[in-house]
Amino acid sequence: MVSNDQRRRQLAREKFLRQQQRRESARRRARTRNTVIASALAVVVVAGAGAFAAGAFDGKDKKDTAASKPSASPSKAADPCEKPAAGKVKPLSWKKEPALTIDKSAGYTMNLATTCGDIGIGLKAKEAPHTVNSFDFLAGKGFFDHTKCHRLTTNGIYVLQCGDPKGTGAGGPGYTIPDENLKDKSLKANVYPAGTIAMANTGQKHTGGSQFFLVYQDSQLPPSYTPFGTISDSGMKVLKKIAAAGESTGQGDGAPNATVVIDKATVKKS
Repeated sequence: MVSNDQRRRQLAREKFLRQQQRRESARRRARTRNTVIASALAVVVVAGAGAFAAGAFDGKDKKDTAASKPSASPSKAADPCEKPAAGKVKPLSWKKEPALTIDKSAGYTMNLATTCGDIGIGLKAKEAPHTVNSFDFLAGKGFFDHTKCHRLTTNGIYVLQCGDPKGTGAGGPGYTIPDENLKDKSLKANVYPAGTIAMANTGQKHTGGSQFFLVYQDSQLPPSYTPFGTISDSGMKVLKKIAAAGESTGQGDGAPNATVVIDKATVKKS
């Protein structure tokens, strides 16, 4: 007999995977349309970085969601965070992944100075060199500065998703990076443990861009998302505060009620 909790988790995973597929189809249509536009206007198209990974956790059609879940009022929790620092997101894009320049044998740390507090992260340069190198490059260019963490999930999957300059779940740096470290020893029984930072993707292989998710509670997901770092204890306290404020839809998947903005992202070699 399948328990209600097991069924709820299964539905959450299925929902997540369906939206990944929808967003990938939408991106393909957008790329086709933008190719035509670009031939006349020389527009640079920024590819989305995807699903749950691409910003997508609500994979069901609206009518499916309505049929499977009771209606709920949006959460009204107070915003526990400060006002964002002055400044705007830089409209940056590149056509290809930056050259690999990090020292894979060295230690690297990333700090996300957010409106809700600092989130420190130890990066896995040896296990995920392309990913860490990309974050080192993007942080150095100010790519993440003033970007909003656009999605919080509180039902079945427990993550905060960030790294999209558009704040919609469809933005990215213009290039993709390969999947890495999918057999990390921390991933057991298809569970991304609390304290993990992992890459978002479109549901297809090697489609990570700039979006990433921060796991604040153990979350069962297929091992398809590059785990590339571990969040500090103090950073976990910040995430717990954000999660406690809830998300905007009342359905367990939406914009966080907390105004989570990355004022400044920095990567340092230790």
